[in-house]
Amino acid sequence: MNALMHNKPLKQIYLFFSIALLCAACGRDKKVDVSNIPVTITISRFDHDFDEMRTKPMAAQAEVLKKKYGVFYQDFIERILQAGSISDTAYFATLRKVFATQSYTDLKHEVDSIYPNLNKQNEQLTDAFRRIKYYFPKKQIPQVYAYFSGFQAQTSLGNHYFAIGLDLFLGTDSKFYPALIENFPHYVSRRFTPDNIPPRVVEGFVREDMFSEKDEDKTLLSKMIYNGKIMYLMDQVLPDVADSTKIGYTSKQLKWCQDFKPQIWAFILEENLLYESDYLKIQKYLNEAPFTPGLGEKNESAPKLAVWTGWQIVKQYMDKHPQITLAQLMADTNAQQILDESKYRPQ
Repeated sequence: MNALMHNKPLKQIYLFFSIALLCAACGRDKKVDVSNIPVTITISRFDHDFDEMRTKPMAAQAEVLKKKYGVFYQDFIERILQAGSISDTAYFATLRKVFATQSYTDLKHEVDSIYPNLNKQNEQLTDAFRRIKYYFPKKQIPQVYAYFSGFQAQTSLGNHYFAIGLDLFLGTDSKFYPALIENFPHYVSRRFTPDNIPPRVVEGFVREDMFSEKDEDKTLLSKMIYNGKIMYLMDQVLPDVADSTKIGYTSKQLKWCQDFKPQIWAFILEENLLYESDYLKIQKYLNEAPFTPGLGEKNESAPKLAVWTGWQIVKQYMDKHPQITLAQLMADTNAQQILDESKYRPQ
């Protein structure tokens, strides 16, 4: 009788603990309400302010831009345009040449027609950065600027700023991209769309500012888990963005990965790739490509299979450990333990 009475509370506690874990797991899939978090992203149109140097006294407008954009103005003139030092007004001559070209006029017209305003992007990034602030309260949120990168970069990260190269988000069929095919083959430029702005900004900020990959992470496994954690963080911060957009797949490539999930994992194990650290051997499972050589028929396989697989491992790990917070996950550098405890065995 006493033993039974003694055991009863333990059973109830265990049941309560199980329910608590179950609720935590359910909560992870629900959208967190971040409407009260005091973060508002308003993308400053550097491209518009810069263009005013064409129509206003250049020296005066340069001072306006220095004051408004700080170090970004210097980075833009000196590193992106490579027009010379802003401490020497000789760079004004380069700017006048840029403004006089037809290519500048055409590009400005195209950008302005596609982005008459950035209201939608402001709303999307406000929600995303509120979620970053929710999970990482101490993180400083950057100023966000829009500019022309000269087709050099979709995004640029600097001292307290994040800049978006609108010229590389003009849409898959932009008339500018065929001429850039050597630098940006179609399997890359097909993602140069407005819908890609939020995931590319978040991914760039997370990878380059918040959680840079460590030099010692050389094995495929460590790189898989690192990339998987980045993708899982994007899941939490961009709950309304499609998985295919987050990872940069077509819908067919995503379906291929889902259909051949067991075979992908079997291939990685059979080829002894998990602990391979020779980058020349593992890069094709991590980098952008039209497909993965050696896998699938008729070049239908998806690229970046190590990234996708790492994502699945991390998702399964977090499903099995609902008590682990996103911050704890990102701080965990034990890739082997995450793999082991995920019990990843796709069927």
